[in-house]
Parts: sequence; C-alpha cells; structure tokens
Amino acid sequence: MGLTSHKVLALAIALAVVLFVVTVVFWGRLARSNWRAVVGRIGLLLATQLAVFTMVGLLANNSFLFYASWADLFGQEQTPGVVVDHAAGTARSGSRSVQVLRKQELDGTGARGRRAGGQIQEVLIGGKASGIASPAYVYLPPEYFEHAYAKRTFPAVVVLTGYPGVARNLMKGLAYPQTALKLARAGRTQPMVLVMMRPTVAPPRDTECVDVPGGPQAETFFAKDVPQAVQASYRVGKTARSWGFVGDSTGGYCALKIAMHHPNVYGAGAGLSAYYKAAEDITTGDLFHGDAKARQRADLLWSLEHLPPPDTSLMVTTSRQGEGNYKSTMKFLANAKPPTRVSSIVLESGGHNFNTWRREIPPSLEWLSGRLTG
Repeated sequence: MGLTSHKVLALAIALAVVLFVVTVVFWGRLARSNWRAVVGRIGLLLATQLAVFTMVGLLANNSFLFYASWADLFGQEQTPGVVVDHAAGTARSGSRSVQVLRKQELDGTGARGRRAGGQIQEVLIGGKASGIASPAYVYLPPEYFEHAYAKRTFPAVVVLTGYPGVARNLMKGLAYPQTALKLARAGRTQPMVLVMMRPTVAPPRDTECVDVPGGPQAETFFAKDVPQAVQASYRVGKTARSWGFVGDSTGGYCALKIAMHHPNVYGAGAGLSAYYKAAEDITTGDLFHGDAKARQRADLLWSLEHLPPPDTSLMVTTSRQGEGNYKSTMKFLANAKPPTRVSSIVLESGGHNFNTWRREIPPSLEWLSGRLTG
C-alpha cells in the first residue's frame, strides 16, 4: 500500500484508536508498582503516542503532498527528471544597485581560490523603480574570474525559493551553485551567474510577485529592478536571451508569471511544482483591491487563453503521483500557443518537497543553459 493510500491512513487511524482504548482499559491493571507494570505503562504510552503522531503525519502529508511514496519519504527516489519539449499549439540601468555584504568561495575540488569552484556573494539588491531592497546570493562561476573570459558576458538566472523559504536553502538544501558547477565541468551546461533570492520581498507578506495597489511592487522588482541592478554590477548579458528564471512552488509560479508577462526581459522561465493562479489568503492579504483584470492576469491559464502568446520558453514540472498540480500542468501545456515554446518534466512519483526538486534541478539547469546565451 502506498504512502498516500486511504487504506494506510485508515489503518493508522484505527491503530491509534485501538491503542488509546487498550491504554484506558488496561491502565488500572498496570497501576501496580512492580517493574512489569511500569514497563507496561511505558510501552502503552509510547505505542499510543507513536500511533497518534503517525496518524497526524499521514493526514498532513495527504493534505499537502509533501511526499508521494515510501521511497520518496526515505530519500530513496533518486531517478532524475527528463525534460520533454512540447510543440505549442498542437493541443488544446543606472546607478549601481547591488551592495556586496560578504564573499565566500565555493569549494570545488579542495583547491583554494575563486577558480576552484567560483564565488558566492551575499548582496543587497536595491530597486529604483519599486523602492524594494531585498537580500540575495549571487553565484559567480570560476570562469568569471579567468583571463580567457575577461571580455565575455555570462547568462544570468534568477532562482527563487518557495514561500516562506529563505534564500540560503537554495545553496544548502537544493545545492544550486554546486549543481551548476558540476554540470558545467561535465560540459552539460555553460557557466551561468545565479541570482538566488526568495519571493518574499516584503516579509512576512506573500506578494505572489504581483504589483499590489498601494503596496509592494514585487513584479516590478523582479521584472525590472533585479535585471538592471545585476547588469550594472556584473558581466551578464543585457538581452532577454541572456536571462532565465527558475523557482519551486511559489517561486515556480513567479518564474512562469514573470517570464510570460515580460518576455522582453526573460527568455526562459522554469516552474518546479508551480501552481498557476495567485494565491489569496491570510498570508497575501488583498492583492488586487477589486481589480478584476489584475486578478485575471495573475491567472496563468487565463493568460494563455486570453492574452497574446509570449515569445519565450517555459518549462513546468509535476508528477503523476504526489503533486497536486498534475491536471493544471497538463492543461497549461495543452493551452500554450506559438511562439511560446513549452517543455516539461513529469515524474512518475514525487511530492512537494526538496527531494523531488533536487531530482528536477539538474535537467532544469541544462534546459535553461540550452536556451540562454551570454
């Protein structure tokens, strides 16, 4: 029986109820002070608590789809994703705005110096148009510091976490710089500059990367301020063919949304486990203030059907078992029309979690590298 099976959940609930009843019935008999009674009480309490925790964990997992299978839960599901391209329509700058706070070298092969694995800079990106200032980490590949590349500009990729993630997770938990270095050394990607951030530019509010009337101008920040600031501070390309966007969950929605609505800025956008309509709940507050057109525009499926198709490349990921976005992802792929170019990674099994995204990140970076140029 699978991890998300209703039979497994029913069995866990039944076991928790039975152990609770057994504890109540036999507690009086175990009230003695001898060692057997003490061990019995301890055993019943531990068993009951374990059963209750298991039941609650299964309920939470079935609701939020963190893990899709037992192998996914225990980290045994390691098969990488495969990018499949789809023929769209075949089915339904100014002043320097980056403040460098700290620098650290990325360990490459044990050697020291920036040429070993590149450099990660902790920075603060200030947005002139949006008025937003947000922390970020910029990964510069080792080639960035080599004499042979001194006159070359590099492709740049904005990388976003989900909400309410922290940007450090992109380096620690998801290992974007380490993966980019490994792929480039293997000749599978070109060296790229990574701008790693979280979508929460007005914490703790979740802005869903939209320009909120009278509030945070998150879309302007990512679509205009970030590229301009990075272009003014680093040797990166200035055309849409040089800029990509990737993220998971909320970050994935933002990556698709910004790439779709600003194809003149981003030539490619990849949404890992993305959803396709802006969330509106207690974490977002009122994002649209009654503006029906703005709400519709933030619905990416609506945009595909009613707005001119953007001249950009988009990639989406999902899994047949474990992700709640499977049906909407299939609809997204079916509704895309030329000149929009769409690709996908569809796993057989994978939940909404780091283990799944780690399987999708290498092919996603390869996909981005193939569509960007310095």
